[in-house]
Amino acid sequence: MADDQDSQDLRIRSHVYDGMVKSPNRALMRATGMKDEDFKKPIVGVISTWAENTPCNMHLRGFGDLAEKSVRDAGGWPVQFGTITVSDGISMGTQGMRYSLPSRDIIADSVETAIRGHNCDAFVAIGGCDKNMPGSLIGMANAEVPSIFVYGGTISPGKLNGKDIDLVSVFEAVGKWNDHDIPAEEVRQIECNACPGPGGCGGMYTANTMASAIEALGMSLPGSASHPAESPEKKQDVKDAGEAVLNLLKKGIYPKDIMTRDAFENAITVVMALGGSTNSTLHLLAMAHAANVDLTLDDFNTFQKKVPHLADLKPSGKYVFQDLFNVGGVSAVMKYLLANGYLHGDCMTCTGKTLAENLADQPDLKKGQDVIMPLDHPKRKDGPLIILHGNLATEGAVAKISGVKVNHHEGPAKVFNNEEDAIDAVLADKVVPGDVIVVRYVGPKGGPGMPEMLSLSGILVGKGQGESVALLTDGRFSGGSHGVVVGHIAPEAQDGGNIAYLKTGDTVVIDYDTREITMKVSDEEIARRKAQTTIPPLYSRGALGKYAHIVSSSAKGAVTDFWHKDEN
Repeated sequence: MADDQDSQDLRIRSHVYDGMVKSPNRALMRATGMKDEDFKKPIVGVISTWAENTPCNMHLRGFGDLAEKSVRDAGGWPVQFGTITVSDGISMGTQGMRYSLPSRDIIADSVETAIRGHNCDAFVAIGGCDKNMPGSLIGMANAEVPSIFVYGGTISPGKLNGKDIDLVSVFEAVGKWNDHDIPAEEVRQIECNACPGPGGCGGMYTANTMASAIEALGMSLPGSASHPAESPEKKQDVKDAGEAVLNLLKKGIYPKDIMTRDAFENAITVVMALGGSTNSTLHLLAMAHAANVDLTLDDFNTFQKKVPHLADLKPSGKYVFQDLFNVGGVSAVMKYLLANGYLHGDCMTCTGKTLAENLADQPDLKKGQDVIMPLDHPKRKDGPLIILHGNLATEGAVAKISGVKVNHHEGPAKVFNNEEDAIDAVLADKVVPGDVIVVRYVGPKGGPGMPEMLSLSGILVGKGQGESVALLTDGRFSGGSHGVVVGHIAPEAQDGGNIAYLKTGDTVVIDYDTREITMKVSDEEIARRKAQTTIPPLYSRGALGKYAHIVSSSAKGAVTDFWHKDEN
């Protein structure tokens, strides 16, 4: 970190607007409203992932305007940009889902390009959905200027017949309807009431998981992860971000000073305690890679063994994320974990203070609440995200076991090369208890884009088969998925992983206690099948074609610049 500097010295060394020699640049900037005195101010980017087609992001345009005013009031010159976003919920179950994970890296590249291309001295990023959040953090690490993230906030729960419902309720209702448990009109009523306004999906799904992880990492303001989208506290987060990022610039605090190994350990710890999404493994690995922090998939097992699961949050629990806000929020959980020795309190954060200093000013968990269980009586004595290995996933696979009563599943495989055929089989009652559904060729390269399987997992739960039927894939699962589901199988089928040589009828073993995922097929038989199998060619058109050719294994975070670490 640099020493404190006078405000006139806050500009980046490559600043293009200073000096008469560079007057052509200044002429262009004058057209945007800059005057002589403004050229002495730091240029602060404000990037939002505003989009009209999704509640996660539809309110972020206004937040961008708030952040712009905040930067101006704090003495900076704000420059507002936009970037793309793809909503998992909107694209789920369609071909659009293949663009979801690639959008993370497109967002990261566009953030870096906008900030570095315009020589911004610092920036604020505002996001509200699964991929634009880690995308913003990857962009921050690569842009290497002082920066801060603001989460757009969680959606309020929907209400129907006096009960809280959310997006996942809709997917599960389809399964219940198919199983003749509810009429079509009830499905419609759930659909019409599940999502009442703006904000990220309301359970401990991927958006709220990443918001929690980013706050634990120190890259967003204390308390901001759990402030609901339409709350006054959320607007205050946005207003505070402008002043906070200029403070980072003044103190010379960069993302690399905050995004350290200890900070990532804090993030994993909070994800485990709250019962976060399987997608957090992909995103934290990718964020660590961008920050040149050595983090591996097996590090998650280290923390799974020692961090208890405390939060009774959906999809496997009772409450939604707004309920956590009502009892103290993520910061209160972190304060509790810190007091009991689970977090590194000396990590620097975006406030310019350490994590411990920040948490000292945050409220404790409310007494009498039951959203967060006590450490001596947790939901699980260990964490809910586990990494499995075996001949079906030699590089690893990811399972979320919160709320799952089954520790061992062994049964015959029913193998599909796409999700659509698997859904058809389930809806036609061709899948029975004991089966192991396998959906392959949907990994980062094979999808391409590693689509999620919430439609399929939700239907299984709705039909009452969430724990009697196992679901395996080299693709992903939504944070809303639960049951006996294992994703991120690596190497993927497209890369010649053994999942490509699995056949319908083969016995598959999943054991959470031994962390095993195995196909009962001999090495000799696998070799014979491999010699007889032709892997389909990679997709080769447009953005997905580029992605398929450069993306790494999901076990390494599905990053698109894997050579970067070797060169640095």
